[in-house]
Formats: sequence, C-alpha cells, structure tokens
Amino acid sequence: MTRATPAIPLPDDLPMPWRDALAGRLAPDESVQAWLQTDLDATLHFSTSLLVLTDRRLLAADAPSAAEWQSWPLAAGQRFDHVDHAGVGTLALHDAHHRLAAWRYTLALNTEALRLADQHTRLVERIADPHAVHEDEDGLCPRCKAPLPPDDDECPLCERATVKPPETWALLRLWRFARPYRGRLLAGFLLTLASTAANLVPPYLTIPLMDKVLIPHQTGTRITFDAVWPYMAGLLAAALFAWGLGWARTYILARVSERIGADLRTTTFDHLMGQSLEYFGGKRTGDLMARIGAETDRINVFLSLHLLDFATDVLMLFMTAVVLFSINPWLALVTLLPLPVIAWMIHTVRDRLRTGFEKVDRIWGEVTNVLADTIPGIRVVKAFAQEKRESERFAAANRRNLETNDRVNRVWSLFGPTVTLLTEVGLLFVWGFGIWQVGNDHITVGVLTAFIAYISRFYLRLDSMSRIVSVTQKAAAGAKRIFDILDHASSVPEPARPVHLEQVSGRIELRSVGFRYGNRAVLRDVDLDIAPGEFIGLVGHSGSGKSTLVNLINRFYDVSSGSIRIDGTDIRALPVAEYRRHIGLVLQEPFLFFGTIADNIAYGRPDATREEIIAAARAAHAHEFILRLPHGYDSMVGERGQTLSGGERQRISIARALLIDPRILILDEATSAVDTATEKEIQRALDNLVQGRTTLAIAHRLSTLRKADRLVVLDRGQIVEVGQHDDLMAREGHYYRLYMAQQRQAEADAAEGVLA
Repeated sequence: MTRATPAIPLPDDLPMPWRDALAGRLAPDESVQAWLQTDLDATLHFSTSLLVLTDRRLLAADAPSAAEWQSWPLAAGQRFDHVDHAGVGTLALHDAHHRLAAWRYTLALNTEALRLADQHTRLVERIADPHAVHEDEDGLCPRCKAPLPPDDDECPLCERATVKPPETWALLRLWRFARPYRGRLLAGFLLTLASTAANLVPPYLTIPLMDKVLIPHQTGTRITFDAVWPYMAGLLAAALFAWGLGWARTYILARVSERIGADLRTTTFDHLMGQSLEYFGGKRTGDLMARIGAETDRINVFLSLHLLDFATDVLMLFMTAVVLFSINPWLALVTLLPLPVIAWMIHTVRDRLRTGFEKVDRIWGEVTNVLADTIPGIRVVKAFAQEKRESERFAAANRRNLETNDRVNRVWSLFGPTVTLLTEVGLLFVWGFGIWQVGNDHITVGVLTAFIAYISRFYLRLDSMSRIVSVTQKAAAGAKRIFDILDHASSVPEPARPVHLEQVSGRIELRSVGFRYGNRAVLRDVDLDIAPGEFIGLVGHSGSGKSTLVNLINRFYDVSSGSIRIDGTDIRALPVAEYRRHIGLVLQEPFLFFGTIADNIAYGRPDATREEIIAAARAAHAHEFILRLPHGYDSMVGERGQTLSGGERQRISIARALLIDPRILILDEATSAVDTATEKEIQRALDNLVQGRTTLAIAHRLSTLRKADRLVVLDRGQIVEVGQHDDLMAREGHYYRLYMAQQRQAEADAAEGVLA
C-alpha cells in the first residue's frame, strides 16, 4: 500500500521486515514521503517488492533480505508513467531519455500507486523550480494525503469510511414536495388548532359543574335541571365540535400526505431513470426497490398519521400549559417537573435510534436483495439444485435483520416505560400538591378535578410525543436514503444548452476517445470515422473494449477523454432521449417485459398501429411463430420472456428495433447465444434490419461479419487494425490470428462430433 505521511524517518504502518531492512539505508535527515508494496513481478507471478519515496530519492528492493537496494536520486525531468490493463497496473520510472525501471501490481493497489506517482511529481517539481512556492498540503487530503478531486474539498476515500447518520432535519427537505399543497396544509393546521381547543373545553366545564352543582349537593342543595343542562350541553357541543373538526382535519391531511408520497415516489423513480448505467452498476436491485417502495411508504405513513399526531400533541401541550397557568401557576409548575428529565432522555436516545434505524434499513435492503436475486433467477437456482443454499442465504440475511432490530428495541423498550413512569410520578406530585392546596383553601375541589383532567391529557400527549421519536427517526432514515438517490447527479448529464438535430444521416466520428472503469483504463486514443450507412464489424479478444465502445456511442457512459460526434455534433450536446431515439440496439440477451408480444415490439413506439407492428415482425422473421402462439400478438410472454425460446426473443427484439426505424444500429453479439439453424433465421432478419443504416456489430463468430464494409480490430483498448476481411487476412496480423484460431476450434469441434 502507499502512504503519504508527515516528515518522519519511517512510516508506522510499514511492515516490520521492511522497516528493519530500510532502517539502516536512510540518511539521518532523510524522510519517507510515500511507499508502495507491489504484489507482482515482471513475469506477472505473485511476488512482493517495495518502492520507497523519500524527499531526495526513490528506493526499491525485491525482498527485505536483498543485499543491494536500487536507488534513483530525484532529478528534474524524472517521471512515473502509469498504465493499467486487464487487471494489471504498471508503474514505469523514466528520466529525460530512458526508462529506468518498472513495477507490476494488481489493480487493487492502483489508488495507492497513483498516490505514490503524484507525490513523486510534486517532489520533482520542487527540485526543478526550487524558488517557486509549493504548498505540500495544497490539493491533498489532510488525513490520508490522497489527491483531492478538482474543485472539491472532500476526499472520496475518507468520505467512504465516514458513515453519517441520518439527520432528523432531512425530513424538512420534504417541503419541496409539500409546497404545492400548502393551502390545504394551512387549512389542516387551522382545523388542528380548532379541534385541539375544542378538546380543552370539557375539563374546564368540570370546574363549575363540581363547585356549583355536585359539591353543594353534598351540603344539602338540591340538583336542578336548570343548573345542570348548560354544562351538559356545553360538554356535548364540545365533543361534537371536536369530532367534526377532527374528521375534517384527518381527511384533508391524509389526502395531502398520500399525494406527497405519490409525488415522492414518482420523482425518485424519474430521477432514477435519468441515471447512467454506471450508477446502476454499483447498486443492488433489491435495495433500490426497497427505497422507492418501503421507504416512501414509511414516509407517507409518518406524514399521514404520526406527523398529524405530533402536531396535535404539540398544540395540546402548549394550549394545556396556558390553561394550567391561568388556573393556578404553582400547580402548573409542579406539573412540568418531569419535562427536563424527559427532554434529556429524548435527546440521548434519539441519536442511538437514528443510527440504529439506518442500520435496520440497510439490513432490510440485504433481505430484499436476496429476493431480487433469487426469484428472477429461479431457473438457475433449480437447475443447480441450490434451493437450500438460497434458503440459508435468506435466513442469514433475515437473522441479521432480526439481530439489528433487537439492538434497537433494547434501547426503545427501556425508553417508553421510563417516560410513562416519569409521567406517573409527576401525576403523583400533582395529587399531593393539589390536596395540600385544597386543604389550605388555596383552590377548590373543582379546580383540582379539572387540573387532574388536564394533567392526564397533558401527560398522555407527552407520552405520545416521546413515542413519536421512534417513528420520526425511522422516517428520517428513510428520507435520507431517498435523498441519496435524488442528490446523485447523473454521470451522463443533460446538456445545459442542447443542440437539436433536424435530421440524422448516421455519420459517427470518434476523436481520441478514452474511457476508464474506475481506475482501469478500458479504451485509449480511439480514432475512427464511420460513414453514413456503413456496416462496421468490431472484433477482438474478450476485454478488448468492444462492448465499451458501443456503450459510449449509445451514451450509456460518457467518454473520459476525447469526443464522439454524430453528423459533426458532439453527442454530449444532444438531449439524451432525443439522441437515443436515433439508435436501435439488439443485445446478446434480449430483455422482454411482462406483457403481450405486441406491447414488447412497440416498446420504443407505444403509439404504433397494429399494421406497423406486424410489418416489423414480418421483417424480423417473427410473424410466423407469433401466429402459432395461442393468442397471436396478444399472447403474454411472461416474466422476462421466459415462455419464448432464445431465438424467438431475439427476433422480437429485432422487430422492436425495426419499428423505431433508427439511423444507427448496434448489434452486440446478437447471434452468439443461439444454435446454427436459429442463427441463420436471425441473420436473415438482421439483413433486413441493417439496410440503409449505419451499423456497428459485435459478433462472436467472425464469419458472420464477412459482409461488413470494414472490420475494426481492438486489442487492449486500442484499434490495431482496420480493413476488409480479405485485406486483414492477407496481412496475417491480429485479425488473421483470431480468425484462424476460431477455424481450428470449429474443426476440432466438428471432429469431436464425428467421433462421437
């Protein structure tokens, strides 16, 4: 590993054998700046060696016991060249004229190697211009010393190691979804205020009912209907008024919360659809499903039920406190004694619950991931008799979910009863203090009775508020996971000033195109001009960059360097959806959606007529087998088209591409997964598809590309040959070797078939 360290003689994390070997080779005032322990030798066998960069030279040894260490003093013009390909990285040390040495390593060490090279560049620049001002910390992370991204103060390496718990304030970000309904929200708030006030009326009416009717009756005064009915009517009116207001409030706010939840789901899904393939490559399907489904549902329940209860509780507490102080300030102060302790408990427990609930969400995502992996792949599971293994995997994920919930529940189970105990103790203090005040004629029995009624409601609401802590933290965790999606900017952004092409002829130009998957360079300096209507075959070994090239042309990813132009316009200047409508894609594994045959053919043009759908199916040589299905074009194809054969699915995907009439056609191994007879049927369909279109085709069998106008041969991410089949065979270069290897394999397979 590489470590860029402060100026100390030896890094603390350098392995002990190397520390001992290096200790006697450094000058007293020489400091180690970075180091890298490689894991491959020059022949790509696993072997350990060490590079040490000091403030004056570069040291290298193949083993701690090596008698001689290589050493190169730092000098102007010295540099590291970095190359990576097919899982192997190379650091080559050069001076102004020669290559001095090279080291190999697996790409797991690529980031550390880049740090070493970057630190070396900084030291050499200081030597080349000693009078310039150099800030050692400029552009470096203060913790790990890794180079920071341009215009960014956050280190991506350190940031990944820091898991930030979801803040409750994340719920306030939901206001962007609530803003369109602010009128109805205001009406709901006013109704809540009114219904809360109505609920405070009955205890207040008990004061005169007790002092003027019931207590005088015990002293001999007769209870009359005229004395009772106003209070009874008041209690009934208050109850009916509170019921009506509560119903209206609940109905309005429930409708609003449902719409907020629906908007949240729709916006999140729309944003997800705008992400590049790079984003989906790093996510699990089950996790994304859980976020859009379960998390938005949890937020919706919080908004429709718990937030309404919380608002009611807050208003009830505030208004009750006002009433209590208006009746008797000293008794009210005694009532509020448990509040500081409860507030402290809520603050203490909240952080633990917040972190715990986010862990619960992540673990639940693992459970969903198992389901999302297993159910679509059930045929493979059963084919390899792995039902028990998948059941054990699900049970393990479910067990982790249970353990995580148990840890959260241990905290929560203590919190709730403790709050209840404190409120009961508070009520006991009120009783004691109230009886003392009644005994000293400071208050009446009616006042104490009303006070107890208010206190019961007060503590009931306080207990309810404390329990909302749990659901609030769950909703906050869910909101954070939703906003993690909404905050992610696509790596294939829409242009700020889009260019609209009136008509596309299909000319494609690649100019010095380079692309990297993370730290791995996949394409380098690719230059290619494709004329409108030209048929280009892309060939090369697996991993040479063929599929990556067509993914870049589709703009599933954006180039790391260079540009791709369509009819002279950079594709990054075109609206993504508008640009892709000019491209037809036929994949090696065609994907069909659950629905009818007609729906799948018309996926790219939902407004297509039945006549257009049938015409596309005829051109794709699919019409005949479709008519043999029970319901013809209205036959259901099942999940992912599992009711059809591979060749039938492929011909439907060709019909789907034909229907949109694209100017550019991309065939990615379209016939590699079928038998020879089916391949011929598909090839006839493809012959119809490529007519008059700019076509790029990747084929496993090179013989299927003999009709191509040009063949482009890629090797290690670069174009090494371009030409027609006969010309490339005559050169006896890369293409010749690929073709002959396939021929020999085909002959060997045929011989095995004869012998069998």
